[in-house]
Amino acid sequence: MAAALCNHALTAGLVGRCARPAKSRRSLRVSAAQSGDAQVWLPGVERPNHLEGKDLPGNRGFDPLGLGRDEDRLKWFAEGEKTNGRWAMAAVVGILGQEILGVTPAWYLHGEKEYWLPINALTAIMFPIIAFFEITRLQGFARTGKSGVVNKFPFDPLGLDSPTNAEKEIKNGRLAMVAFIGFVVQALVTRSNGPVDDLSSHLSNPFGNNIITNVARLPETLTRH
Repeated sequence: MAAALCNHALTAGLVGRCARPAKSRRSLRVSAAQSGDAQVWLPGVERPNHLEGKDLPGNRGFDPLGLGRDEDRLKWFAEGEKTNGRWAMAAVVGILGQEILGVTPAWYLHGEKEYWLPINALTAIMFPIIAFFEITRLQGFARTGKSGVVNKFPFDPLGLDSPTNAEKEIKNGRLAMVAFIGFVVQALVTRSNGPVDDLSSHLSNPFGNNIITNVARLPETLTRH
């Protein structure tokens, strides 16, 4: 009799365990997605309320100056960041490319070169052209909320526009902006041929060519150039 009761209790326990609803893979995926949405630029930092739930590529809650509190201007600021990131990516590729290909002089000295037109004439031509594209970009963004060129909003000839690619673009743009600032500081401090030259110099003598020694030699560098 006792054995029968034990068997019955064991069977009931196993059935009870089996009857418990296990957490499905779908719920696990949802939980993971929710935790991903809560990512911030620095672990432990709270996302500002005005950026909470905003569907913006690269939204990690970084807004120390509170520029995004104005709802009407938030998307325009995001558009400005993306545009500056695109310019920075083009600049970084150009700076590295001209140095690797041996184009002279160094990238920060190209303003001293003589071109097919005097600098004043070139400036007079470039200003209205750039103004036209910028004004039409502003008008198109105000009308559609998308980036574009002239009458194409969004401008996506290769059909690559997607949330995933938008996230990748803003990340690469931010990285390029930081890199460009680094290139400018290097040019001011070392007056070398470019970032590749600075990297080679550092790798050949890490203790003799680094940020500390370059800053210490700055007065001498400025007098030579």
